[in-house]
Amino acid sequence: MTSLPSPPLDQNFSADELAIVRRAYARQMLALLGVEDGRIEAAFTAVPRERFLGDPPWTILSPFGGYRSLASADPVVAYQDILFALDPARGVNNGSPSLHAKLLQALAVKPGDRIVHVGAGTGYYSAILSELVGPTGQVTAIEFDATLADQAARFLADRPNVTVICGDGAAWPQAPANGVYVNFGVIRPADRWIENLAPGGRLVFWLGGPGPQREGMGGRHSNGGAALAVERRPKGYAVHPVSTAHFVCAEGDLAVGDEAEAEALAKAFSDGGLDTVRSLIWKRAAMPDRCWFAADDWALSTDEIAD
Repeated sequence: MTSLPSPPLDQNFSADELAIVRRAYARQMLALLGVEDGRIEAAFTAVPRERFLGDPPWTILSPFGGYRSLASADPVVAYQDILFALDPARGVNNGSPSLHAKLLQALAVKPGDRIVHVGAGTGYYSAILSELVGPTGQVTAIEFDATLADQAARFLADRPNVTVICGDGAAWPQAPANGVYVNFGVIRPADRWIENLAPGGRLVFWLGGPGPQREGMGGRHSNGGAALAVERRPKGYAVHPVSTAHFVCAEGDLAVGDEAEAEALAKAFSDGGLDTVRSLIWKRAAMPDRCWFAADDWALSTDEIAD
C-alpha cells in the first residue's frame, strides 16, 4: 500500500481545520475538570487563543519546570492545557484553560451581565467573557501593567462590548457589577469587589499569600491557596470554594497586606478544612469558633447563608 506524503512540519492548519481543533480543545478543557456548560464550551470555541499570545516564538511554562520556547509557530499548538508566558520576568502567564473553565462556571455569567475582569493580561479570558455576556452585556477589563493593557486593547478592539482600562484592580468595579473575575492572588478581597457586587452578583477570586520563589519562574506566586466564589444574597454573602491552585500574586495596592493576617491565613490553609466554608462576614467582627479564618473586620465562616 502506498503511503501518503507527510505535510511539511511548518505547514499551518487551514482556518476550517483550526476551527475543528478549537472546538475539540474547548470540549477537552471543560471535561478535564468536570465542567458541563454548553455556553462556556461555545465561548472557548469562538475565541482564537493564539491571537492573545503575542508574536511567536511563544514561551510556555514547562510541566518539568521553568520556561522554554516552543519550536512551532503553528496556531494549533495553542490549543492544549498549558500556560503561555505573557511576561516571564514577572511570572505572568495566559493561564490554564481548564482551570478558567471551572472558575467561569462558578462565576455563572448570564447574557446582558456587567462583568469586571481584574488582571486581564492580554485579554484572552476577557474575550471569552465577552462571548458569555453577549452583545447586550459589558466587560470591563482591568490590567495593572501598561504593556499588557496596551496589547489587550489592540487584541480586543473588534469587541464593542469590552472596555480595557490600565489601572489598579483594587479601584474596580466603580459601579454595581453582576460579576467580578479576579486573576491574581490576594490575602483579602478588595473592598470594591465585595461592596460593588449587585444583588445576586458573584465574585470569583484567588485567596492566598505569597510563598517561596518557584524555581525557573519570575514574580511572586502563592504558597497554595484556593479560588472562592462569593455570591451576594439578601441576607449576606454565600461562599463556595471552587478549586485549589497556584497563582501569581497581586501588584499595586493589593500587593501590600497585614503580615499577621497573612500568617493567620497561611495557618488556616495548612490546618485544612477549607471545604467547610459557607459564608463571608464583611466589615464586622466574627465569632472565631464559627470561622475557618477570621481577621479583625472580615472572616470566612462555616455558617450557611439563607437564600
